[in-house]
Amino acid sequence: MWNPIRPAIARGAMPVALFLAFGALPAGAGAATLEESRVAMGTRFDITAVHPDAASGKAAIEAAWAEIERVEELISEWRPSSKVSEINRNAGVAPVAVPKELFRLIRRSLRVSQLTDGAFDITFHSVGRLWNFKSRNAPIPSEEAIREALEDTGFRHVILDEAKGTVFLDRPGTRIGFGGIGQGYGANRAVFVLKEHGVTGGIVNGSGDLVLFGTQEGGAKWRVGIGNPIDPGKAFAWIDVTEQAVVTSGDYENFIEKDGKRYGHTIDPRTGWPADGIRSATVVCPDGELADALATGLTVLGLEKGLALINRLEGIEALLVDAKGDIHLSDGLEAMITKAGEKE
Repeated sequence: MWNPIRPAIARGAMPVALFLAFGALPAGAGAATLEESRVAMGTRFDITAVHPDAASGKAAIEAAWAEIERVEELISEWRPSSKVSEINRNAGVAPVAVPKELFRLIRRSLRVSQLTDGAFDITFHSVGRLWNFKSRNAPIPSEEAIREALEDTGFRHVILDEAKGTVFLDRPGTRIGFGGIGQGYGANRAVFVLKEHGVTGGIVNGSGDLVLFGTQEGGAKWRVGIGNPIDPGKAFAWIDVTEQAVVTSGDYENFIEKDGKRYGHTIDPRTGWPADGIRSATVVCPDGELADALATGLTVLGLEKGLALINRLEGIEALLVDAKGDIHLSDGLEAMITKAGEKE
């Protein structure tokens, strides 16, 4: 029997609601479950780790935090010392030599851009910076400003030279950022470190980007609940997983209202305007980085194109909630989830 659900992270911090439920632990379990939360990468991260020894488990978690900090220093566009900031400062000026890790992350990001026809794009901030979603009464950018910014937006402005290991933005106004993929990558890396330190099961949760591995103390898989964007305090579906990422992206908490129209915070980098039609997109796949990027891309692609894409990809499933609150599942997800109200 499952314990009552609890929010995986503080509700005010999450883009959409994800929940965790833990199974009852058998008496005398030989492992300890440790949990710790910190602010990292501009959001709240939670780490859960199962380890045979509590002291070693704490050391493993500390090492995972250090890895997340290392990733943030590498990819943050907000830190002047990062290589990404150096790339942005040199936009339209000169290529920048970068570490292999960052080069490969950018290359993978561009491949997801190609896969999603530009719905996911690390240059989105070139136009997205015109929008301010910190206030629901913020002004709407002018069409002229958006048109001008779109000239600098597009993944094809990112030029990679593999032989030299350089990255060049070919327009002075182009900027890259990892807001749609960085937390998933950071979670991936943290899980890698936890496993290296003998953690037998755990969860890294970066503000709704969950990467889960191994099992709970009693051997059960991890149970994740997907929150309903129409009724955020309730989970409308559960999924039992291990060695998977579960990432949800949505626009119902951060938006602008102007003249009776609602503008969600997910920007379509191809138009410069907020995407419309999808309230939330949840992706389930073995890789947190890819799940993060695809969840953003599906929110932009919309229902028909988004589901068509997922149904073509092996080992990746998705759940989309449209503007009316109706739920749509990819072909393989129906057998994986338990809907609220069904026998658990």
